[in-house]
Amino acid sequence: MSRWRGARGYAAQARLFLAPYLVGAVVLVVLPALATVVIAFTKFRGVGGPEFVGFNNFRALFDSFYVRTGLWNTLIFVVVAVPLRLVAALLLALLLQSRGRMFGLYRAAVYVPTVVPEVAYALIWLWVFNPVYGPLNLGMTALGLPAPAWLSDPVTARLAIVLMMSFQIGEGFVVLLAGLRSVPRSFYEAARVDGAGAWQAFWRITLPLITPWLLLLTFRDLIMSLQNTFTPSFVLTYGGPYYATTFAPLLIYEIAFDFFDFGMAAALLLLLYVVMAAVVLGILKLVTQLGGQGDV
Repeated sequence: MSRWRGARGYAAQARLFLAPYLVGAVVLVVLPALATVVIAFTKFRGVGGPEFVGFNNFRALFDSFYVRTGLWNTLIFVVVAVPLRLVAALLLALLLQSRGRMFGLYRAAVYVPTVVPEVAYALIWLWVFNPVYGPLNLGMTALGLPAPAWLSDPVTARLAIVLMMSFQIGEGFVVLLAGLRSVPRSFYEAARVDGAGAWQAFWRITLPLITPWLLLLTFRDLIMSLQNTFTPSFVLTYGGPYYATTFAPLLIYEIAFDFFDFGMAAALLLLLYVVMAAVVLGILKLVTQLGGQGDV
C-alpha cells in the first residue's frame, strides 16, 4: 500500500512539473496552429475582423508569379541541399568513426557550426562571400580561378546559400555516427573472411543497415531546410537578386508583414504543412517497409 501511495505521489509531482510545459505547448504551438488553419480561409489584413473567403487564398497562391517563384526556389534548394548535406554527413561519419583524441577534436569541429547562432553564422558568411575582401574570393584569385560576385548573381546566390547550409550538418553527423557504431563488427569480419573489400562491405553491409537512419535524416533535413532558409535569405540577400533566394519562410514573412495579407500567408503555411506531412508519411512508410524486410 505504501509503495502504491508513493507511486501515486510521484506521478502527481511529475504531472505538476510538466504542467508548465504542457501549457506552453498549448499556448505557443497548438493554438497558433489552429488559428493558422482558420485564418487560411479568410481575408484578414490585421485591421478589422477576418472575412471568410473559402479557398480563394489558395487559388490566389497559384495565380501569383511571386509565390510560384518562391516555391520553385524552395524546391531547387531542397533538391540540391538535402542530398548534399546527407552525403557530407555520411562521408564525415565514415572518416571520423574511429576512436581517438584527435578524432574527437575533428568530430567537435564538424559539430561546432551547428551550435553557432543563426544570425551570427549568416553574418560570418556575408563576410566570406564579400566579392572585394572576402576570404573565399581572395583565395580563388590567388589560385588563378574566377572570383564571382556571389550574392549579386541569381545562380551563385542560390549556390552560396546551399554552400553555407552544407556546413551545418553536426546533428546528422552525430546520428550517422551512432548508426555506424550500431552495425555489428562481426558482419565486417565475416565479409573480410569471404574476401570482400572495403567498397563491397560498404555497399553490401553498411549502406543497407543504415538506410533507415538516412531516410529519417532525409525527413528531418527536409523540415529543417524549409525552416532554416529564413535567416540566410533575410540577412544575406533579402530574397534577391531578382527573387532568386526568396524561399518559402521569407515568402510567408513578406506576404504577412510587408503586404499585410495574413490570410494568404496562412494559406501558404498550411499548404506547406500538408505537403510536408505527405512527405513525412511517405518516408515513415518506406522506413517501416525496410524495417519489415530486415526482420525477415
